Amino acid sequence: MSILEIVTLPNAILRQKVRPVTQFDDELQTLIDDMIETMRSANGVGLAAPQIGENRQLAVIESLPEYDEDDNEIPDSRDLFVIVNPDIVWNSRDTEDGIEGCLSIPGYLGEVERPLSIRVRAQDRYGKKIKLKLGGWTARIFQHEIDHLNGVLYIDKLTAPENLWTEEEFHAQFDGDDDTKAEAATAVPE
Repeated sequence: MSILEIVTLPNAILRQKVRPVTQFDDELQTLIDDMIETMRSANGVGLAAPQIGENRQLAVIESLPEYDEDDNEIPDSRDLFVIVNPDIVWNSRDTEDGIEGCLSIPGYLGEVERPLSIRVRAQDRYGKKIKLKLGGWTARIFQHEIDHLNGVLYIDKLTAPENLWTEEEFHAQFDGDDDTKAEAATAVPE
């Protein structure tokens, strides 16, 4: 497995709607494994193919971990998803604002409103059709990654233009605000 280079703005592929995957061959399996390793190496929770310069409807996502009563991460408590040719077929009317980041826009955080629950149709890494019901932060991560496949970035969906901060500005502005700090600790550093 290899760690791939993550492209950043203003790379044009980040603004393109990418092509569907049609071949589920060994080359795709290697790419998926490399994407998982790259995502984990970058401490991300999601990585879409355009972020590594690939024109394919493919993303890897890892849910947030669970923690024990001493606030230690529980081993193997994350779920790993590989989604190919995904489509959000339903989203809840209930929404929530949340802090997001992006490996392709390093050093920034922004507030984005997203549906709390979604349903996704996709294919798994082998081409098998899957349906997923997702909620909370996992639903947010899926929406963020599927946006990437359509050339949309979280900065396009900010709750307000002033709700984009450098990481330093964010921490300076919200230090002491326990609710915001807790939210930032679980921000999507996709």
